[in-house]
Amino acid sequence: MSTVLVVTLVGMAVIAAVGLLGRRRPSADLAQWSVGGRRFGSATMWFLQAGETFTTFTFLGVAGLAFTGGVAATYSIPYVPLAVIVLYFLGPRVWRLGREHGYLTQADFYEQRFGSRALGTLVALLGVIFMLPYLQLQITGLGLIVKLVTGDGASSTLGMVIGTSLTATFVLWAGIRGVAATSYLKDVLMIVAVAVIIVVVPLHFTGGIGHAFTEIAHRHTQLLTVHTGPNDRVWWTTSMLASAIGAGFLTFPHSWPALLSARSERGLRRNWVFLPLYQIALILPMTIGFVAVLALPPNTNANGVLLTLTGRALPGWATGFIAVAGAAAAMVPAAVMVLAMSTLIARNVVRSRSPRLQFLTNHGAVVAILALALVLALVRPNALTDLLLLTYSGLVQFAPGLVAGLARRPLLGRIPVLLGMVVGEAVVVWLTFAHVDVAHINAGIVGLGVNVVVAALVHVAERATGRSRHEQGGRRQPEPLPQR
Repeated sequence: MSTVLVVTLVGMAVIAAVGLLGRRRPSADLAQWSVGGRRFGSATMWFLQAGETFTTFTFLGVAGLAFTGGVAATYSIPYVPLAVIVLYFLGPRVWRLGREHGYLTQADFYEQRFGSRALGTLVALLGVIFMLPYLQLQITGLGLIVKLVTGDGASSTLGMVIGTSLTATFVLWAGIRGVAATSYLKDVLMIVAVAVIIVVVPLHFTGGIGHAFTEIAHRHTQLLTVHTGPNDRVWWTTSMLASAIGAGFLTFPHSWPALLSARSERGLRRNWVFLPLYQIALILPMTIGFVAVLALPPNTNANGVLLTLTGRALPGWATGFIAVAGAAAAMVPAAVMVLAMSTLIARNVVRSRSPRLQFLTNHGAVVAILALALVLALVRPNALTDLLLLTYSGLVQFAPGLVAGLARRPLLGRIPVLLGMVVGEAVVVWLTFAHVDVAHINAGIVGLGVNVVVAALVHVAERATGRSRHEQGGRRQPEPLPQR
């Protein structure tokens, strides 16, 4: 067993150990396990929310996209600053509703605001389905990291199995407190790793960043503009827009546990003011993608260029440290994703009346979801960027319902929201799997347009028949959770 693999596996075990130590006492119920009793302070909230910037997509996909598409990769930079502007105003309203009605999940919002269990169940199921590719991305990325740093394909499978098992262990044991504890460690590891890479790799291969971009400007000018092709300006704009809408309107299920666990809305707003600073870090792996254009053959696996260069520029032990940082960027986001997905299943799909049985269902869902994602990563590995964009395209269809539900009285009835969502998702699935290219427009934006039109038409039809007024006045609201 190589030094690099030993360092990587030991590092993964340390990450899990930190997660296990995050548990203070046994969780009394699902609320304690999933939102930490709603008592997290600003520092914990910062690492839970800001840490979403550092995932395997950041570590591998961004560099790979810069390697193949040049500055088209910059679509991933502005969407978070745009999203937090929206969150600064909408997030506190969601937080207050969560406190008042006892939300634990994203689906709770839709169920309570529109008085429809069917809508809550649909949101939960769609959330799990469209988050699964993103979860698979983390596990696939973990395997790729281990494979690239060791040069051994068999170690990739070993890394994925061990990493997934360790993630399941600390999530089951400590819940969101374990995720919070590992988030601190992950961000420190990632910042150090990226700082080392951005200095050492350009110096080793091109004599420095300045020299690298001088060479790019002379030899690969097309990479410095968003040019025609699959990653053209339309693709850049609509992919950035879909990402901004998805993040700003809380369409990701794993964004909700962090928000709902906050002790105060003031802490949330403070974090949203400074959160865009984290996005600057994406420029660093992006730069490595440009260095790879000069240092590697054009047919190199794009998703592996960062670690390929790192392995050639650093000694084995240092490469192992970089791999541990990459493993943390896979395991910690995977933990918060599976926490949100399992809570959706236990609370909004299975709906056991017994708190104990609900808790057990949740834990069973953690194991089942991670096992499924692991199997998919082993038998159907996909391009990291494509998986991420599929998740964004599907989940952005939740945005109209969130906007409509934030008003004191929801702006739409449950039927318009439900039908718009279903049709929008159907459009996304069709465009994605039939490989239909609508002028390079992101599939999520196309689906969202159809979603809004359908919801508006159904709403108008309801008003014409008087049904909407009857529903607004007479629907029954589900019972809120007891506050803990």
